[in-house]
Amino acid sequence: MADQVLQGGQGCPECQAASGLERRRFLGLAVAAGVTTWAGVTGTVFREVALAAGGSADNVLIVVSLRGGADGLSLIVPHGDPGYLQARPRIAIPANRLVASNAMFGLHPKMAPLAPMWNQGTFGAVHAVGLPHPNRSHFSAMEEIEDADPGSSERRGWLNRMIGLDHDRRPQQAVQMGASLVPTSLYGPQPVLATTRLKDLQMPGPSDPEGHRRTVRARHQLWDDKHGALGRGARSAMKVVDSLARLAGSTAPPHNGAKYPDGDFGRSLAQTATMLRADVGAEVVTIDYGNWDMHVGLGTMEWGAMLNTVDEFAHGMAAFFKDLGGLASKVTVVTLSEFGRRVEENGDYGLDHGYGNVMLMFGAGVAGGKVHGSWPGLSAGKLIDGDLAVTHDYRSVLSEVLKARFPALNLSRVFPNFKPEHIGSMKSS
Repeated sequence: MADQVLQGGQGCPECQAASGLERRRFLGLAVAAGVTTWAGVTGTVFREVALAAGGSADNVLIVVSLRGGADGLSLIVPHGDPGYLQARPRIAIPANRLVASNAMFGLHPKMAPLAPMWNQGTFGAVHAVGLPHPNRSHFSAMEEIEDADPGSSERRGWLNRMIGLDHDRRPQQAVQMGASLVPTSLYGPQPVLATTRLKDLQMPGPSDPEGHRRTVRARHQLWDDKHGALGRGARSAMKVVDSLARLAGSTAPPHNGAKYPDGDFGRSLAQTATMLRADVGAEVVTIDYGNWDMHVGLGTMEWGAMLNTVDEFAHGMAAFFKDLGGLASKVTVVTLSEFGRRVEENGDYGLDHGYGNVMLMFGAGVAGGKVHGSWPGLSAGKLIDGDLAVTHDYRSVLSEVLKARFPALNLSRVFPNFKPEHIGSMKSS
């Protein structure tokens, strides 16, 4: 999250810069307290972005970005590979502590709340995925993985390209939940919304009906005929407030007894569930969950940052799907992280920047209960400069998700000049 520190970044100047500045290239045009319309800057062209609420979305894609470079070898542990224990004599997770394990892989013990989904086949993984070429810089790797169009000069993210293919005018809109800046994946000409909290989707003013009406009239008189980015932004913000007013005042508790963990991640998931129940037409939701940059203090099974971070993630995802209830049949969650970590632990009970990683998928359409992909192995001859090799381009995984859940999409326009391979991470239609 924007206000979280990527702990463990000590000794990595770029990591510290990433926690404060992150990687986003946006100019915010605040038109009123609690409501912000964002305009991306590409040269001298301003592109306004705001949500245009519409009817129901048939399927919903949620992209959870594990900011900072999550260690896939700690999330889905290759305990059956001899190289794992050899490279991590202090921080390796014992095989008898793993959850839902087989001869090769097992889930981190703190993933236990998600074990029922794994056993039911609605939680799966693809290992040894990543960018086509190693990129161990937070800034450039995050931009590259979210732009997903290498070599192109167009400043537009893959999710913005996706929602731009709305030929039949269905409500295919996107929301960044939990932060007021849109990620690179959403950046582009298609309208999107970024909000920290649903209750921020309102403008200040008198609470009495007549005073409210006068204020609304005044705002329209001020902004309706204004040209340029600021005028467009103001009108967009007013449209957002008008369309989503019922969400701003929503105080309903989670459904089905779901209990979210404290913190930004749990709040973002809870508010996403509230928004989906309101059926405002959101088709794509992005959520950042940062704090994975564990150069020091990743720890063991007794202490460390990894225990707490995985615990919060697992409890958050389990609560989210419990909260959704029947709505879960149209929601698919996929995780992305800019890169993995080194195979070999460092001297500070941590891991430095690496290459290959894991992607996790939850919910509708997932071929779960299995680790998909071609495992390259952890022996010295199989590594890429000491890192897990990438055997599958991450865009192949995303392509399978989109093909399964949004079959009408032209994938060649979402991921230009890319031919995906078949991995089998999603169920056949």
